Amino acid sequence: MEGFSLKYISTRGQAPELAFDDVLLSGLARDGGLYVPDGWPVFSSDEIAAFRDLPYAKLAFRVIRPFVGGTIDDDALAAMLDAAYTRFYAPDVAPMTKIGDNEYLLELFHGPTLAFKDMAMQILGPLFDHVLKAKNQTVTIVGATSGDTGSAAIEACRDRGAIEIFMLHPHGRVSDVQRRQMTTVQAPNVHNIAVEGTFDDCQNLVKAMFNDEPLRDRLALSAVNSINWARIMAQTVYYFFAAAKMDAGPVSFAVPTGNFGNVFAGYGAKCMGLDVDQFVIGSNSNDILTRFFESGTMALGDVHATISPSMDIQISSNFERLLFDLLGRDADRLRATMETFRDSGQFSVDNKALESAQALFYGACFDDEATRRTIAEVYQASGELIDPHTAVGIAAARAQRRDAKTPMIALATAHPAKFPDAVEAATGVRPGLPNRMAGLFEREENCDVMANDFGTVSAYISERAGRTA
Repeated sequence: MEGFSLKYISTRGQAPELAFDDVLLSGLARDGGLYVPDGWPVFSSDEIAAFRDLPYAKLAFRVIRPFVGGTIDDDALAAMLDAAYTRFYAPDVAPMTKIGDNEYLLELFHGPTLAFKDMAMQILGPLFDHVLKAKNQTVTIVGATSGDTGSAAIEACRDRGAIEIFMLHPHGRVSDVQRRQMTTVQAPNVHNIAVEGTFDDCQNLVKAMFNDEPLRDRLALSAVNSINWARIMAQTVYYFFAAAKMDAGPVSFAVPTGNFGNVFAGYGAKCMGLDVDQFVIGSNSNDILTRFFESGTMALGDVHATISPSMDIQISSNFERLLFDLLGRDADRLRATMETFRDSGQFSVDNKALESAQALFYGACFDDEATRRTIAEVYQASGELIDPHTAVGIAAARAQRRDAKTPMIALATAHPAKFPDAVEAATGVRPGLPNRMAGLFEREENCDVMANDFGTVSAYISERAGRTA
């Protein structure tokens, strides 16, 4: 891997190539596309086998180092990673539990905010600090959250002098725990906005701000959503970490999926040499991804509120990164396809692209009743309490697994206590929050409810970021 160097290109082909530090600060590309590396660093089978003996932070250094391309020196990167992963409350950061026949649960919820988003966000904050200090700049971070991204981003960015952070969440469509983890943070640079609409509405507002170039430049906008490449980069690590715990040979992963960032990180790990047999994508009643992997057509529908609210999504932003590869990295085709999607609410890919997708990705969807049933089944069989999103992933794994001899690793994306009502309804057991979160429901909340209106939201952010025209 020595000497490997890469640049980042936009999926839509009309933005300049950037180095890692500029991609980190840019978030969304200037042409509306998403940044991806112009090539993947590839590890040999021997290098991957050697990962087995590395602690998480050391493995993260090996995986992430090629992506930063010399923009951050090795000692600084290693120190940031060591510090980030000492904030996790499990000795090995992401423990694995056996829950069935060659079936495992990868617990990604032992970070500060009890969700898998911490796995990337805890390094994203220090990366921002490091790059901003080197460039003598400040940024305004604007993000949309369906629940867990917001609290993880706020925890990572709170009290950082070079950052003002604004998180948009759909009013009344996140759990009480998720909301309070965002709105009870008392930090002068943290701002919460509850948008009267869906997560897709929040995400569209954020994208519209990035696509308004005068506003983007005035606010010095940056992103912590998974549209930011650094999030994907950091999430590839736990796929290598999990596979290293297995004996040699392929593994499969089941991923509850909303915005497609988590499973795209797994796809990235495969492109980097990890031996993956299949990715099983679990969806709730918002089944746009399941329908795509069955038919090759992505068609918008209504957003349904479910007990797994982080997946109550119709527009999966990170899918554009996979689509770019499915279309042969042809930016012109990608751009035309996304324009069709914007104008008509649907698009289709040809048989070649669909067959390529179906060789690796399998989708399955489950309603709330099936989700509760899976929570109960896992608890009865293993004694493990799981949250509704994790349950959707496990249900999908069991429905779409094609080889029982291949280890199936289901990603546990949130602590069950983040969704206590759903877990209690399924099992009769109410999961409690860890002691470190005692008092969450007694703390004062700070949040402003706003209409789904670009002018209102952008004016609010401009005023509070101190960057009005």
